[in-house]
Amino acid sequence: MPFCVIKSRTIKIFLAMAVVVVLLALSFEGGACAQVWFGYSTRLVPVYRVDTQEKQVAISFDAAWGADKTEEILSVLDEYDAGATFFLVGFWVDKYPEMVQKIDEAGFEIGSHSNTHPDMANLSSENIAKELDISVEKIKAITGKDVTVFRPPYGSYSNDLINACSSRGLIAVQWDVDSLDWKGLSATDVTTRVMNNVQNGSIILMHNNADNVVQSTRMVLERLTKEGYKITSVGDLIYHSNYSIDRNGVQHSN
Repeated sequence: MPFCVIKSRTIKIFLAMAVVVVLLALSFEGGACAQVWFGYSTRLVPVYRVDTQEKQVAISFDAAWGADKTEEILSVLDEYDAGATFFLVGFWVDKYPEMVQKIDEAGFEIGSHSNTHPDMANLSSENIAKELDISVEKIKAITGKDVTVFRPPYGSYSNDLINACSSRGLIAVQWDVDSLDWKGLSATDVTTRVMNNVQNGSIILMHNNADNVVQSTRMVLERLTKEGYKITSVGDLIYHSNYSIDRNGVQHSN
């Protein structure tokens, strides 16, 4: 009777490949977060960019250290009929509640940027929960609206953080275009950086109190508009259900 011999090493390789296939399949299930395969472990990844054929991008402003330029930013956004998302830190909300109200009344999306601006990758699950819950509660107390997007300070995150966001109906969001405006770059340099890196589905990071942010915002919006981009909030750009996130943080619709 003919028979074949399968070496144990071959069996081990086959089983390892099967495990990889299963894990990769899990990474493309829809939900509030997605797992991706990194060697022998899985890591949860926030949204850095959205896979879309539409010429649409989102512009976002992190707010933690001042508010004196914010009203001018709102005026420039309105002038170009652009959407935007303001990610607010809890202590900023405490200090500038009237500005939170103005951002909301002007029709712009407000997301959480934590309560005290810590490196959340180094926090315990309990403290992560406090940072999320307190910041969201502060924003909702002023706007009366649910918060659906969260940006971790310093771009630092962990599986625990993304799981905590998911359980609260928050989508963790990063960026793929960093303006570096916080470094005091000129409006021209900021605009050059943005336009050299922007693509369909990009999320642009700016800061509401950067030195030249008003001029930078105007120039960036002017260039994006001329290039034919629709400029929206993060919430209007991302998918909120039935999506997957690949290992590079690109969000895909399923």
